[in-house]
Amino acid sequence: MTATGADREAAGPTTRGYWWWERRRSVALDVGLALASALECALEGVEFAENTGLPVPLAVLFGLLAGSVLVLRRRWPIAVVLVSIATTPAEMGFLMGIVGLYTLAASEVPRRITVVLTGMTLVGTFIVSYVRLRQSVDANADFGPGVWYVPVVSLFMSLGLTAPSVLFGLYIGARRRLMESLRERADSLERELSLLADRAEERAEWARTEERTRIAREMHDVVAHRVSLMVVHAAALQAVAPKDPAKAVRNAALVGDMGRQALTELREMLGVLRSGDALVAPQAGRVPLASVGRAAAAAAAVLEDGPRLCEVEALVAQSREAGMTVELSVEGELRPYAPEVEQTAYRVVQEALTNVHKHAAGAKTWVRLAHRGVEVAMQVENGPSDGAAEDAGLPSGGNGLVGMRERVLGLGGVFVSGPTDAGGFRVSAVLPDAGTA
Repeated sequence: MTATGADREAAGPTTRGYWWWERRRSVALDVGLALASALECALEGVEFAENTGLPVPLAVLFGLLAGSVLVLRRRWPIAVVLVSIATTPAEMGFLMGIVGLYTLAASEVPRRITVVLTGMTLVGTFIVSYVRLRQSVDANADFGPGVWYVPVVSLFMSLGLTAPSVLFGLYIGARRRLMESLRERADSLERELSLLADRAEERAEWARTEERTRIAREMHDVVAHRVSLMVVHAAALQAVAPKDPAKAVRNAALVGDMGRQALTELREMLGVLRSGDALVAPQAGRVPLASVGRAAAAAAAVLEDGPRLCEVEALVAQSREAGMTVELSVEGELRPYAPEVEQTAYRVVQEALTNVHKHAAGAKTWVRLAHRGVEVAMQVENGPSDGAAEDAGLPSGGNGLVGMRERVLGLGGVFVSGPTDAGGFRVSAVLPDAGTA
């Protein structure tokens, strides 16, 4: 992975803090080039003093000062190029001009400024080369080239001193900008990948939570209803055993049947849990979203073998056998619904009857089913509790109504529950027909 800009800025004094230089080797390089340029200009200043009659120390000092300007090439490349142009008539600063043009072309200076300064340097070197070459040709009487010789050679000399450094600087600048763009793109991609990974983990955690909630709701509905009926029958068995042995035998058989049914449904749910664990066991810490999806699909497959609306009558019959007075009324013609709709409707009725067993012993109960065009409605209402009836002492965890609401709202239905004016309790739900939707 690439380092971000924040990482580079936090790297400390090894990369920043040397005025305008970013690295130590940049300082060494620029200081070395400035010393070489100052030495070159000083030596060329001696010749310039001889040709112009200036004092040699003054010309040498001028050359040292002019050549040392190259140390500023990274901070002020325009100033370096201007100094090199100014020293061109004195025939000094060739190294400074070459390095200055390269730095100027590679920097972020606007291209029009680079073109203007490059043209000025080209014209200056061409004029100086032309004058010096003309003087040499005129001084050598034996050498008689054509009129084209001096301008053409001068042009090639000026191009040789300017074009390579400018072209190389443009190439390095473009490459540098490309690398910076690729680095920024890599940093951005790294941040996006990290964000996507975080979102995927959040979705996986959400899927795991939803699946755990769904399985917990199923186990609550299965165990709570069956066990509640078993407790009610066991209490009745205890009460009638001394008086009516035949009824006690029937109640004992019912307790056994309900226990076997509860165990069967519990095994089905545990089988789904085990298959889900097998899918997600290789990475216990971080579960892939695909594995969670497969586990959810395996759990959803149990819906095909789940309870149906046609079994509501048998469910009501079990409550009657437990001593509850229940009336069942069905409106409309029974028709097949989607498995999840039928299971949810069955579970709502089942949990509502369980709550009556828990909280309203001896109360009269009405169960109503209505098959409408695009929906199925159910209502379980009980009257006030019969004070003479003995309470079975069933514990309550407060999850029944919450589970029913979650089931119904999860399918896009409507769920309403609350006490009635008569002192009882009513649970109503409407589920849309998934096939019609």
